Amino acid sequence: YPGSPLLIAQALGAGARYLGFELNPSVRELLSEALARCANTEAREGDGYAAAARARGLDAALVLIDPPFERPDDYVRAAETALAVRTRDPSAVVAIWTPLKDLETFDGFVRRLEGRAGPTLVAEARLRPLTNPMKMNGCAMVVVNPPAGTEAAARDICDWVVSTLGEPGGRAEVW
Repeated sequence: YPGSPLLIAQALGAGARYLGFELNPSVRELLSEALARCANTEAREGDGYAAAARARGLDAALVLIDPPFERPDDYVRAAETALAVRTRDPSAVVAIWTPLKDLETFDGFVRRLEGRAGPTLVAEARLRPLTNPMKMNGCAMVVVNPPAGTEAAARDICDWVVSTLGEPGGRAEVW
């Protein structure tokens, strides 16, 4: 830790800003330490879902939702936060990382977004058949309001992940 926050912070362009939220104080401290060497970044203790849903006046906003999915309501809160962000700023891009354990949980999450979030791209890297919901069988990135070129990049990434890390029966899907 932190994986995605540090990757995003290191990729910031000039004038861009990263603000990360973490509920767990000790983990927030780890996030602060990791971001300390990155310009225009800040870690705050708090509920990132609530902060993203309330954000206003952002220019070229990218909201990354990457929770640990330890709480039973994380899928619902991620979808509702994406919808709230898009309601406040229709130009915002919302990227949501999710584990793939079982399809019903994931499909329910996607159904919450369908017809309400605007254009949405789903990129799945299934490392093995989804037969054991107790295992992390892969992951998905769901991008609401994806920028041009996202589909091709997602296809390349998912293909690489599955071919490099996957087991027999694994597959990449971008839709």
